[in-house]
This record gives sequence, structure tokens and C-alpha cells, in this order.
Amino acid sequence: MTQAHPHGRHQEHGTDGQAELLDLDAEILAEHMASITAWLPLTTGPRRIVDLGCGTGAGTFALLDRFPEAHVTAVDASAGHLQHLREKACARSVEERVRTVLADLDDPAWPDLGSPDLVWASASMHHMAHPDGALRTVHDALAPGGLFAVVELAGHPRFLPECAPEDRPGLEERCHAAADRLHAERVPHRGADWGPMLTAAGFTVEGERTVAVNIKGSSSEAIGRYALGILQRIRTAVAGTLSVEDLTALDQLLDTGGPHSILCRDDLAVRTERTVWAARRT
Repeated sequence: MTQAHPHGRHQEHGTDGQAELLDLDAEILAEHMASITAWLPLTTGPRRIVDLGCGTGAGTFALLDRFPEAHVTAVDASAGHLQHLREKACARSVEERVRTVLADLDDPAWPDLGSPDLVWASASMHHMAHPDGALRTVHDALAPGGLFAVVELAGHPRFLPECAPEDRPGLEERCHAAADRLHAERVPHRGADWGPMLTAAGFTVEGERTVAVNIKGSSSEAIGRYALGILQRIRTAVAGTLSVEDLTALDQLLDTGGPHSILCRDDLAVRTERTVWAARRT
């Protein structure tokens, strides 16, 4: 459940690095994910669930944990991610409750996903070229009375205090601002209000909730690796727009063998927000 790359229409290059980031995201934000699944307005446990743009399975496994009678169809455009998800399902002894489907969600001809009771889409809808059509497709696929949960993130997480690094304070915010400008051009639906779009697609929006994330990570190796991976990807995107001074400072943070490596810091935290919309097919 990270948005560094689209889960629904993923390119195969860099899959290994992206899979590690998705796994770290799932590990670090597990409690927040569990709180979202517990909040969903469901009167009975769903039996048939679809996870759209499942990545390596953060949502899939959270839903399997929450609903022990359920089976999940996990859909993604990355064969590598789906293989990783299947391996994790076997390791957790839930492989019989998981079906994987390789599909590009921007393809107008979606695979047959049955008639699910719950469709879950975390950090995947905003990557779609035509989300309005995808919303209508989900609406028509859901069983009558079924629920659609859309979970979106407020951009990349922040990790550093504002005063860091010492010689270039505010570096992370400047990097994020540059990345946000690029995303506004390339991924215009990131940060959108999905409520009106869900209503226009025929859903009844029954709830909206924003979950604030602020996890202190002074002694967490996982948070250090998560921060490293996210900032590496931001650097790839924005290197050409940063000042020489900012790029030098960023490279010092990303140099895992250097004295200023982000892995050596004891002041990291994960700060972000996730918003979830719960919409019913009536």
C-alpha cells in the first residue's frame, strides 16, 4: 500500500526494489491498515473480496486476517508482485484463500472477477488513466449491497525533522515539492476527492475517514530502509530540478557507506496520511 509506482499498471523494471518498499510499507503501517479494515461499515464478514492493484499483498493479508472466512482475488499488472504475494500466502498457510489475476486495470476489458462482496483498492485508483470508467466497472461487478473501499495516500511519507540535514535544512520538503509538481502533471488524480466520483458512478458513500500516521523510528532498521528506498525513488524523479547544493546533500543521505547516511540517523519518523472512502452499491 505505497504509491511510489502504480500497482494496477506496473512496469516490470525495478520490481524487486518496489516489492521491498511495499513489504516495508506493510510491515511499518500494519496497525494503521488494521484500523482501516476494522472501520469498514460491514454488517457481516465478506466472503468474496477483490484487491485491485494489490502489489505484494499488504491489503490482501490485512483483509484475510480481518475476515477469516473470506477468499481474496488479488489483481495486479506485475507478474513479479503476484509471484511474491503467492509465496507469502504459502508461508502464511493461506494459499487456498488467495487467487491471483494478472491484469492491467487501464485495459477496458477487465477479467471476470466474479461478484464480490467487498472490493478494496489501496493506492491504485489514482494511477488509472480513466478512473471514472473503472469506478463504474467496480460498481457493476459488486454484489448488490456490496462495499467498495478506496484508500489513498497524501503523497510520499516524510521521514526527516525539518531542521535536517544540518547543512541543508528543509531538504526533504523541497524534494517533495519537486516530486509533487511532477505528479501533478503525470498523475493528476493523486490527492483527489473520490467521494463525488464514487457518487457519480452510482455508489452511496457511507463513510470517509482520514488516518494520520506519525511513527517514531529512532531504533527501527525497517524505517531507515523505508526512508532510503522512498528518497532514492524521489531522487530518480527530481534530480534534474534540484539545486546542486540540495542534490549533493541528498546524495550524502543516500550514500549508505558514508557518515551522513540516512541509515545512521536516530531521528527518523514516518509521517503521512491515508484517507479511506467506503461506498456501497445499493
